[in-house]
Amino acid sequence: MRRRQRITYLLIAAPVLVLAVGLVLYALQDTIVYFYSPTELAEKDVPSGLRIRIGGLVEEESVQRLQGARVSFVVTDLNEAIKVEYEGLLPDLFREGQGVVAVGELASPSLFVADQVLAKHDENYMPPEVAEALKASGKWREGSDSK
Repeated sequence: MRRRQRITYLLIAAPVLVLAVGLVLYALQDTIVYFYSPTELAEKDVPSGLRIRIGGLVEEESVQRLQGARVSFVVTDLNEAIKVEYEGLLPDLFREGQGVVAVGELASPSLFVADQVLAKHDENYMPPEVAEALKASGKWREGSDSK
């Protein structure tokens, strides 16, 4: 009798547990935002419309003020680059040569439309992929902001 009860409880609990895990994974699907460097974007087939993060350095002399609060700039990891368009106020620490992370969607393989731009408070911050590219190119200087 006890064995039959345990098996019954197991047969009821297993599908409930599987359903709960499935619902959690389905709910998290919309909140997961993948990170790509410009080189990874060029190498991988990232579909347009997928919400992603890109990171790198703001390329020198690439920042352009467009109509209204719209800004255009180029993010590079020193191997590849991608143009970013953003409408809104940029962080105070945003500047050319600074590490930056932009959140948004690819409009085309060469254009990223950001709805959020982040620049960390730490002057030494940059995405790990960019730091590795800087080290490989010989432009990395410990304790500097890579300028």
